[in-house]
Amino acid sequence: MANNSAIEWTEATWNPTTGCDRISAGCDNCYALVLAKRLKAMGSAKYQNDGDPRTSGPGFAVTLHADALGIPLRWRDPKLVFVNSMSDLFHARVPFEYVEKVFEVMAQTPRHTYQILTKRAARLAKIASRLTWPDNVWIGVSVEDIGQADRIDHLRQVPAAVRFISAEPLIGPLGGIDLTEIQWLIAGGESGQGSRPMSSDWVRELRDQCASSGTAFFFKQWGGRTPKAGGRELDGRTWDEMPSVERRLAAVTV
Repeated sequence: MANNSAIEWTEATWNPTTGCDRISAGCDNCYALVLAKRLKAMGSAKYQNDGDPRTSGPGFAVTLHADALGIPLRWRDPKLVFVNSMSDLFHARVPFEYVEKVFEVMAQTPRHTYQILTKRAARLAKIASRLTWPDNVWIGVSVEDIGQADRIDHLRQVPAAVRFISAEPLIGPLGGIDLTEIQWLIAGGESGQGSRPMSSDWVRELRDQCASSGTAFFFKQWGGRTPKAGGRELDGRTWDEMPSVERRLAAVTV
C-alpha cells in the first residue's frame, strides 16, 4: 500500500494481491516483477513466494493478502486508488470469491474512486456479470500493440461507470482501434533497462483519435532509462485529461 503514489494518473495504490505471470509482449520488461525481486531481497513479507521462473520470478507468485483488504476502510479522505499495482486482480489464480471480497470493500467506500487494470480481459468479461459494479469502480485493459486490441472488445462488455485503456508500454501503433464506450485512454513509453522506443506518430494518432471520439487522453511519459527520462510533454504541453465523472465525497464511515 502507498498513500502517495508516484504514478501520474492516480493518488494511492492498494494491493490485496501481489504477483503475476507474463502473458504478452507488454510484460517483457515488467516493472512490478523487477520491484518484487528487490522487495524479496529486502525481506518484505508480501514478496517471499517465488513464481514460475518461465513466466514470473522471485517474490512474484500470485499471493492473496486478506489482511490488506481493509486498508481503504481506514483512509478517511477521498482518494483515487490504483488497485493491484503489483498484480492482476483477474489472474486465473485469484479465486472469484476473493475478487468478490475486493469489490465489497470498494462498494463499502464510495468516498474513494478505484482504478483496476488487467491484461486478463477474457476472464474479466466472463465473470463481470457475477459481480456488483459500484459507480466508484473504473476498469481498464492494457493494450500495448494492435495484437491485443481484442481486449477492448472484452472491456466493452463490462458494466463499469468508466472503461479505460492503458496503452503503456506502447510498443506498436494502435491507429484505428474502436474507442466506442471507452471514456479514458492512457498512453506511455516503456522505461527501464532494455526499454523499447515509442514513435511520436503512434502517440499523436491516439491523441487525435481520442479528441474525435470524446475520450479523455492522458500522456504519462516518453520513457527511456527511467520513467521520467524523456519527460511528459507532447507537442509543447502535457496531456492530463481525466474522465468526466464526479469524485465521491460521501460521508466517512469507519
